[in-house]
Amino acid sequence: MYEIAAKIRRPDVGQVRRHRPDYWLVAIALFLVVVGLTVVYAISPALSATQGGSGVHYVSRQLLAVALSAVAFLVTARIPLKLWQKWQMPLLIIAGVGTLLALITPVIPEYPAHRWIRLGSMSLQSVEVVKFALLFYLSSFFVTRYQQGSLGDSKRTLYPLLVLICIAGVVVAGVQSDFGSTVVIMSMMAAMAFLTGMPVRKLLPFAAVLVIGAVLLIASTPYRRERLATYLHPETNCLTTGYQSCQALIAVGSGGIAGLGLGRSVQAYGYLPEAQDDSIFAIYAEKFGFVGVMVLLGLFVMLFARLRTIMERAPDMFSQLLVAGVLAWLSTQMIINVGAMIGLLPLKGITLPFVSYGGTSVLFVGAALGLVFQISHYTSFTTRNVTRSERSKRTLRSPQRPSPNRVET
Repeated sequence: MYEIAAKIRRPDVGQVRRHRPDYWLVAIALFLVVVGLTVVYAISPALSATQGGSGVHYVSRQLLAVALSAVAFLVTARIPLKLWQKWQMPLLIIAGVGTLLALITPVIPEYPAHRWIRLGSMSLQSVEVVKFALLFYLSSFFVTRYQQGSLGDSKRTLYPLLVLICIAGVVVAGVQSDFGSTVVIMSMMAAMAFLTGMPVRKLLPFAAVLVIGAVLLIASTPYRRERLATYLHPETNCLTTGYQSCQALIAVGSGGIAGLGLGRSVQAYGYLPEAQDDSIFAIYAEKFGFVGVMVLLGLFVMLFARLRTIMERAPDMFSQLLVAGVLAWLSTQMIINVGAMIGLLPLKGITLPFVSYGGTSVLFVGAALGLVFQISHYTSFTTRNVTRSERSKRTLRSPQRPSPNRVET
């Protein structure tokens, strides 16, 4: 990690070699999307048999979500980062309003938490908008504090971050009962803080607040206490609170080495809850087995490696922190989802990026990837290492694509 932090730099003028966009990043993401569509298509008859609707209901809605995600990708890949940086406060306000709308939207029995803005048969998960908006706000926040030399200042840096942590804890983890997304937001913040060079001792208060907050949230909520007990002893609650965990382990174990095959899933027929979204990794393991799981995890590792490479070679600190936020977002979400399905982590009700069924998650993951793809246009090599003191003397700039409509920085 310290090696990564040391590589945040702006290339020296005259020693830069520009690169073409990172098409491997897009190819890997597309392959993951195809995997998700394949699994959703394969279990659509089972979902329709147990939940009603036509045999193509789920796959058609997922195709629509992928199409909208592709549009979002193209939009974020074309709009200059300078404009996104200017729009950070409007985006944050939109995210806040969306969260308030989700809190006042009536819940339904199947999903009693106030996480969604529902419009008829359509729904929008507000926390995905929050993650996207925080990418720009946190990147700008840390860049500004870095330029001012106030990363370790309590009043200007630490207190605002503590307020943000408390808001996320109370609203997202507390009121919306979305502890998993809170962990994702905290990981984005921690990654940016560390890579910017914030002293580790200054991060200790954040760790203390997070630990105390997590303990209070678990202790004050009966279902969280039950989930913790289920995580520690899943076999003792397989018919009650540990039902989903046990069924997920059955699905993963049933896959064996090579899997049961696309049309031979058993757990999708009403046994495994949320088979199309939160539990899709277990269904995938059932169908493709250990070999398929290794291929899927390998694809995610390749994707994260491409993100890290783009982050290290990005032309300025703002874009580097932006990619770091996307990397923390996607990797944390993947780890939580996969860990919960194989019993290493408690269930958190969080989707597997690119693979799980769900419109809002697919849409904003595509938008975030578009930002990274834009930054990959401007990655560069340097012929020598740049020290921290040299970097601090430079003026940061936002990368812009050469075009007639380019916005000058």
